[in-house]
Amino acid sequence: MLVVVLVILVVSAALVAGALWGVFGALGEKLEGFLVALAGGALLVSATSELVEPALEATSLLIVIASTLAGALVFFVADKLVDQTLGAQSGGGLLAAITLDGIPENLALGVALIGAEPMQVAALAGAILLSNLPEAAGGARDMCKNRMSKAVVVATWSVTALILSAAAIIGNVALTGVGQTPLAAIRCFAAGAVIASLATEVFPKAYKEERELSGIATAIGFVIAIALGQLGQGA
Repeated sequence: MLVVVLVILVVSAALVAGALWGVFGALGEKLEGFLVALAGGALLVSATSELVEPALEATSLLIVIASTLAGALVFFVADKLVDQTLGAQSGGGLLAAITLDGIPENLALGVALIGAEPMQVAALAGAILLSNLPEAAGGARDMCKNRMSKAVVVATWSVTALILSAAAIIGNVALTGVGQTPLAAIRCFAAGAVIASLATEVFPKAYKEERELSGIATAIGFVIAIALGQLGQGA
């Protein structure tokens, strides 16, 4: 349980710290675009090596395809609702992205953390920090631009952090004995939400704000996430 608590603290701290940075810090558009692209690169690795590939080893291709498409579809619907209620530039899309891919991912994460080695925990914590911090900062900054109060913005991201933390605890406690197929479906649902969010929210925002270096930033995030994954496997 100590391992789970450690990762939960990282998840919560990354989201809340990112929101505080976006609300109160000096976050220029170019820096924000660079960091969001960095997070996107890390999420590319997460969607493939941490979610889809383990699922392919545990269940059928049909379940992988169906669950991935379901995750993308649910994100599409949620993102559309956010755009209609808050506006396309409200920052709510990044919040929806983190929540929709985070809940199923953290459910599976709680199970994966059972018996994990210290180096695996360190690698996982680093990957979470790399992706969640800039997304939360960018989303919180956009929310403030949309005339939401700073207190409401920070509270919103803090509640999101609590929800994702609860998902990890539930996964660790309640899903321990669940079969491989349901867990694989959960992972692929998360992957589908990640992929859809990358295409509609993350990369368009990064390219809009940092046109010149967004590709380089994506590659940097990608290789850092790969390095962290190898670090964890080497434990």
